[in-house]
Amino acid sequence: MSSPHTECDSTNSVADLSAVHRDLLWILAQTGPCENRHLQQALTTYHTDDINHSQVYDALEELIERDFVTIDDTTTYQLTEAARRALSARQAWQAGTTNSKEGSK
Repeated sequence: MSSPHTECDSTNSVADLSAVHRDLLWILAQTGPCENRHLQQALTTYHTDDINHSQVYDALEELIERDFVTIDDTTTYQLTEAARRALSARQAWQAGTTNSKEGSK
């Protein structure tokens, strides 16, 4: 079954994710495959608001539906290649935005 998102769409779709979704992607990019409880702990140490288990689980399920995350077994999540491309595109956009602001001073 193919993803409903095109390659271009998945590259740009990080922009419409919530902060929690993007943070989960960044954590997985930094740590590699990770269990839900470790992801929740990492989010809890960063966010000032409490992040509960169901929020993390729901966010991971949405990321799976969008083809950004896969689950190897019942507890270990990892990034897909689409997520790696999307994060790379976001970093490039952020760098370009920062550089254009600095250049206009």
